[in-house]
Amino acid sequence: KQWYQRRVGSSGINAEYGVQPLAAVQPVFAVRSFQTTAIKADESLEQASKFIGAGCATVGVAGSGAGIGTVFGSLVEGYARNPSLKTQLFSYCVLGFALSEAMGLFCLMIAFLILFAL
Repeated sequence: KQWYQRRVGSSGINAEYGVQPLAAVQPVFAVRSFQTTAIKADESLEQASKFIGAGCATVGVAGSGAGIGTVFGSLVEGYARNPSLKTQLFSYCVLGFALSEAMGLFCLMIAFLILFAL
């Protein structure tokens, strides 16, 4: 051991040859592995595209609100023109409200599917 310290020194490098002696060399093994999972693209880009898609899907909710306003505005106008048709106008109004609200809920459903199911 003294011969080794004298010849190699404390740094482990041979002063004569500039290399470590064979006893200090660690064996190097080449490891080859294969990938079993799918490579994901940049996750921030994927998240941003989800937000953009969900925002585009919720634009229909504004249309639903405008449709509901139009339905009830037409109810008031129709009732003002002919009060005797109140029950028939109200049944048409409820049908128009339900269809318009359903379209808004479908838009929200698609937005949530984009955000949480994809």
